[in-house]
Amino acid sequence: MTFTLAGIKPHSTVDGPGVRFVIFFQGCNHKCFQCHNPETWDINGGLKKTTEEIISEITLEKYIDGITLSGGDPLLQSQAAKEIAMAAKKRDINVWCYTGFTYEQVIQGEAGEEAKELLRYIDTLVDGPFVLSKKSDSCKFRGSSNQRLIDVQKSLKQNNVIEQNEFDFGL
Repeated sequence: MTFTLAGIKPHSTVDGPGVRFVIFFQGCNHKCFQCHNPETWDINGGLKKTTEEIISEITLEKYIDGITLSGGDPLLQSQAAKEIAMAAKKRDINVWCYTGFTYEQVIQGEAGEEAKELLRYIDTLVDGPFVLSKKSDSCKFRGSSNQRLIDVQKSLKQNNVIEQNEFDFGL
């Protein structure tokens, strides 16, 4: 399927633990004040790519610890995000996803039904909007302290938000 991409970074060490293949989705409605990726906001910007092209690029990478779906907000293109995440999980690749929606909003369907389905293929969700007044250098993998590192699979099983912290990743 075709989707709109802001870019990729095949080897990132800041978008989750280890070396990660990061896919930056184009489009974001949250428009957080002082966002570090405002160029990704315009849903009509970016490049057209197919999920097959991205999956192929991920498959060719030999030295990654996981993939990260970022943006913009990948939940605005949940079907494409889901296809990529499903392909990663089939190869036993860890999947992180950043979104301006909270976990609760996704579960309640505010990001759409496809976004709820996407959660089945996400290991860690970094949720919530960036809030400048809550920015802290002590927030690993997050821009602000209101954002949570959620163990999605445990949260789905227990029907309750199960948070992780930086120490869960050996940092």
